[in-house]
Amino acid sequence: MNLRNLAIWGVIVVVLIGLYSMMTGGGHAGASGQITYSQLLSKVASGEVKKATIRGPSVEVTDAAGKTFGAMTPNNQDDLVKRLESQGADIEVKQMGGGLVGLLVQSLPILLLVGVWIFFMRQMQGGARGAMGFGKSKAKMMTENKNRITFDDVAGVDEAKEELTEIVEFLKDPQKYQRLGGKIPKGALMVGPPGTGKTLLGRAVAGEAGVPFFYISGSDFVEMFVGVGASRVRDMFEQAKKNSPCIIFIDEIDAVGRHRGAGLGGGNDEREQTLNQLLVEMDGFDPSEAIIVIASTNRPDVLDPALLRPGRFDRQVVVSNPDIGGRERILRVHMKNVPLAADVDVKTIARGTPGFSGADLANLVNEAALMAARKNRRMVLQRDFEDAKDKVMMGAERKSMAMTEDEKRLTAYHEGGHALLALSVPATDPVHKATIIPRGRALGMVMQLPERDQLSMSYEQMTSRLVILMGGRMAEEIIFGKEKITSGASSDIDQATRLARAMVTKWGFSDKLGVVSYGENQDEVFLGHSVSRTQSVSEKTANLIDEEVKKLVQTAFDEARRILTEKLDELHTLAKALLEYETLSGDEIINILKGVAPNRDDSDSKRVTGPVASVPLSPRTDPKPA
Repeated sequence: MNLRNLAIWGVIVVVLIGLYSMMTGGGHAGASGQITYSQLLSKVASGEVKKATIRGPSVEVTDAAGKTFGAMTPNNQDDLVKRLESQGADIEVKQMGGGLVGLLVQSLPILLLVGVWIFFMRQMQGGARGAMGFGKSKAKMMTENKNRITFDDVAGVDEAKEELTEIVEFLKDPQKYQRLGGKIPKGALMVGPPGTGKTLLGRAVAGEAGVPFFYISGSDFVEMFVGVGASRVRDMFEQAKKNSPCIIFIDEIDAVGRHRGAGLGGGNDEREQTLNQLLVEMDGFDPSEAIIVIASTNRPDVLDPALLRPGRFDRQVVVSNPDIGGRERILRVHMKNVPLAADVDVKTIARGTPGFSGADLANLVNEAALMAARKNRRMVLQRDFEDAKDKVMMGAERKSMAMTEDEKRLTAYHEGGHALLALSVPATDPVHKATIIPRGRALGMVMQLPERDQLSMSYEQMTSRLVILMGGRMAEEIIFGKEKITSGASSDIDQATRLARAMVTKWGFSDKLGVVSYGENQDEVFLGHSVSRTQSVSEKTANLIDEEVKKLVQTAFDEARRILTEKLDELHTLAKALLEYETLSGDEIINILKGVAPNRDDSDSKRVTGPVASVPLSPRTDPKPA
C-alpha cells in the first residue's frame, strides 16, 4: 500500500513538472538556437529581425533567412518593443499557457503543498477514509470465510460458550425467545484473567453468528484530538445500524471504560467523552436495536458502574482458568497439528499443569514441539512435554553457569531441606521435582504440584507451607552454622511473611485480632514523591499485626528446626543424591530415602558443567503451588 501511494504521487509530480516545462519552454521547440539578450539587441539594430513573438519573459525572433532564435529578456520589455517597432518588425504577443492549462501551471506550487499535506494526514491517521477520516470508526468487519473460528475450536470454557451460544441463537431465530416476552440482550461482558480465551471466544462468535461482526479495540477510540473518540463511536454504531442485526466486539474495553473522574488530577476529558457516547449509544434516549455489544476485559474492577448496569451489559460472562478436564480438552485442540509419539499422555500433562490458562497451554505445546525439532525428532515425546513444562514453570536451565563446589553443596542442602520438609509436614502437595541446576534467577528449586485443582487453602495447609518455606534457611543453619548462612533464603522469607500477613489481616487466623479484615498502610507515588495515604489501621493494631505475623513465621521456623534435626541423616542422604544427580523427581526422592538409587543411563545422570568459578549467590526459591 505504501509503495502504491508513493508511485501515484511520483507520477503526479512528474506530470506537473512536464506540464510546467512544456508551458515555459515549449515555445522553443522549433527554434534553431538560443541566443543571449545582447545578441538579440544586435540583430534588432542591424535590421535582421523580421518577426518577433513575445511569450512572457521569452522572445522568439525570425530573421530574413527564416531562421528562428530564442532568447530570455528582462521583465520590462518596453525598450525591446520600441526597437522592434523602429525596425519595422512584425510583433506578436502570446500569453504564457492560456486557459485552464495556464491556471493549472500557475497553481502548481499550491497544488503540491496541498498534496503533501493530504499525504501526511493520511499517514498519521492510518489511511482512514479520506484526508479528514480520523473521525471515522476503525472497526473491522469480519467475514465468515477469513480465518474462521467456531465454538468447536474453543475448549475448557463450557459455561461461557453456553452464554454466548444463546446470544448467537437469538440473532438467528429471535422469534423463539420473543414469543415468551424475552428481549434481545444489549451486551455481554467477558471477564477473566489474561490468556483464558476471551478474544478467541469473540472470534468464535463471529464464526458462528452468520451475521455481520465488527471488531475494534478499546484503544482505537482514544486519539490526541478531543472529540474524535466520541465521533468514532457514533460512526461505528451508524455502520452497525446499516448492517443490523449484527455484533460489535470491543476488545480490552477498560482502555476507554474506566471510572469517570477517577485518579489523581481528575479524569481524561477525551476518554470520558468517548465513554459517555458509548453509554448513550448502548442504552440512551434512542437505543440501538438488534445490535449486540460483546466486550472483554481482565480488569472489571476499574470499569464505570454505568457501563455495567443491566440494559447495557445485561450479563457478565466469567472466563476463568480451566480445570483439569478443560485443560485436557484445550491441549487436544492445540495438539491437532502436532505429531505425537505413542507415549504422550494428555491426562498426565493436564494434571501437571494446574493454574495454566489456555494461552499457557498453547505455549507449552509449542515449546514441546520446538524442543523435539531441536533434537531432530519426527514426533513429540512425553519427555519433550515434561521438559517444556519445567522450562515454562521454572525457567530455562542455565547450563553454562559455573558454580564452585562449596556453592553446589550449600544449594543441595538448601533444596534438600525444602524437599524433606515437604515430605514430612501433614498437609501439603506432592513434591514434583528438586534440582540444583540454575533455572531463571534461582540457583536451585523444589517444585510441588497439587494432585487436583485447589480452590482454597486450609489453615493446616498454610502453616505447613510456612514450615516448608523455612526449610532451606534452617538446613543451612544446621549444616553450616549461623556464620555461613547466605542470602539464598530471601525469597523464601518474603513469601512466608506475605502468607503470614494475609493469614492475620485477611483470613482471620489470629485469636488476638479476631475475624476482622485489616487494610494495609500504603504510600502512593505522585510526581516522583511518596505521598502517604490515610492509615487503614491504628499504630497499636499495626504493632499487634506485626507481632502475630512474626509469631506465625517463628513457629514455622522452630518446627522446621525440629523436623530437620530429627531427620538429619535423611537430609545428608538427599543432599548427596542432589550433588550426584543434580535433578531428582518426586518418586526418586522417596526411593532415595528408602535406600533405592535412581535407575538412569550414564548420559542422563550428570550434567556437563563448565570450569569452576566463583559467582554471587542468587535466591534459592521454590515457586508457589500453581
